[in-house]
Amino acid sequence: MRRLTISIDDDLADTFDQFMQQKGYQNRSEAFRDLLRSELDRDTVNHGGAHHCVAALSYVYNHHERQLAGRLAQIQHDHHDVTVSTMHAHLDHDNCIETMILRGHTNEVVQFAEALIAEKGVRHGKFNVIPVESEANGRTHHHHHHVHLRPHR
Repeated sequence: MRRLTISIDDDLADTFDQFMQQKGYQNRSEAFRDLLRSELDRDTVNHGGAHHCVAALSYVYNHHERQLAGRLAQIQHDHHDVTVSTMHAHLDHDNCIETMILRGHTNEVVQFAEALIAEKGVRHGKFNVIPVESEANGRTHHHHHHVHLRPHR
């Protein structure tokens, strides 16, 4: 592990310390590492450097919206190769929230999530992508036939 020394102005340092305390970090190094990883992951995804990813997609929709629930289910079936799991909960008499775990080629996962969020009637969509590396091609010590994924950093 390397030690880095940085200089930042007092106001930014105070804001960072408040952020660190709000999030429950024990020290600045932990908080800084998480922020740096997050930004580097976002940059990797945005610039095409992540071939595979895992992701969480959450969205709220009104289940009374004409044929929306059926359209959402059809989109998920059409992309069953990237959809790992879906959790559905009722918020009130009208609104539902769904959270999906996705996995696959980053471009396919991103296109799927953006198409679902853009579907008419979907509100409050949030999407979090985590780049991963594949441990396929004999790099694992296991003797079964599936791919192991690990975080990029």
